Amino acid sequence: MTHTPAQEALWATLRLKRPVMWINPYLGERPLGWAPTQAERSAAQARFARCEPLLAALFPELAACGGKVESSLAPAPALQHAMDRQGATGQAWFIKRDDSLPVAGSIKARGGFHEVLALAEALAETQGLCAKGNPLLLASSEARSLFSHHTIAVGSTGNLGLSIGTMAAALGFQAVVHMSVDAKEWKKQRLRARGVRVVEHAGDYAQAVAAGRAQALIEPRCHFVDDENSKMLFLGYAACADHLAMQLAQAGRPVGASRPLCVYIPSGVGGAPGGIIHGLKALFGEHVHCFIAEPVASPCMLVQIASHSSRPLSVYDIGLDNRTEADGLAVALASQLASPLMQAQLSGVFTVTDDQLFDQLLAVKQATGIDLEPSAAAAVDGPVRLIESSEGMQYLHRHHLEPGKATHVIWATGGALVPVQEHQRFQQRALTQAASRNTHA
Repeated sequence: MTHTPAQEALWATLRLKRPVMWINPYLGERPLGWAPTQAERSAAQARFARCEPLLAALFPELAACGGKVESSLAPAPALQHAMDRQGATGQAWFIKRDDSLPVAGSIKARGGFHEVLALAEALAETQGLCAKGNPLLLASSEARSLFSHHTIAVGSTGNLGLSIGTMAAALGFQAVVHMSVDAKEWKKQRLRARGVRVVEHAGDYAQAVAAGRAQALIEPRCHFVDDENSKMLFLGYAACADHLAMQLAQAGRPVGASRPLCVYIPSGVGGAPGGIIHGLKALFGEHVHCFIAEPVASPCMLVQIASHSSRPLSVYDIGLDNRTEADGLAVALASQLASPLMQAQLSGVFTVTDDQLFDQLLAVKQATGIDLEPSAAAAVDGPVRLIESSEGMQYLHRHHLEPGKATHVIWATGGALVPVQEHQRFQQRALTQAASRNTHA
């Protein structure tokens, strides 16, 4: 594949592993691949709504909220004060608390639960169980007997595996999660405690996914949840837009021309942020501006979009090593399902170093008391990068955006299930970094 001089210059910059702010020149183009219809988005929302009684029955953690797979929207004025050096008045920062989604503890609950529920409904229908009319039938002994003869498998760095494995096992499916050997051990242990079989593979995330996909092809009655290509996962993420709109309205920040919305989301393979961004763009159109955050060693979506090609291009292809402490974002090749939509709907990408991940994780902890895992902290300084970088300022000017009027939502993607000792280790690393900088200042 040949590249333009501008692309080669970008690859050279990325190889330096220094943070960049990249504005997407292809925003607004017609998507080249699959684009969900309003009917598909509505069907996903309806599935979540009708399955609320089932989820409340399956998981005590969801009983209090009636089975809703949703998270709070937390105002973050202290974080804004700590990080916004320009102090733009009129804007407001919020944290979308997907890190605290019940049961699965991460953004992956949205897509993962949706795909398993969709499969369960389809299988039940083959046996004459009218589960769409009464979702509680999916927890019946008849349904569990049916599901026990089927396997749901997935390749994951951890959080998607927790989501898929937990939901599948709760309904009685055989659940298998394929992971790389260097995935977090506590995530593997939590999966096994839920009755999920963990299969470890040498290599990175993509190799674990490929191995899981290949194994599923030769096993009868095995459904492989393909994080790179699943429409059901994507639609589960997209279903969140209406609830966020309601939360913003309740907070006195309805989205419109006079009050634009800027959203910042960490990105791994791209399905979760891609689905959310698509749902938000379908609802708010030009009044929402979406940015993703990726590690400097693993900017797979930036590389794919900037290539402006339908051919896959990985971070390895441009000389990066895909090594980062942000295990949930350590992905070399972007989703080929999500990337065409992201190319058309994404405003930009900013990259972060591992040191920045831990600095931002500590900043959130000190300002709000919220414990995030490193991957979830990637997007924390998104508003600052937009307002203070020359690239961000050019974007604001081009789109006639006044920083002081915007609402900024930082999407926290995981952290609630992380063991306490792990959070303490994260914070200690951040404190050690800060002390070292002060010593050498």
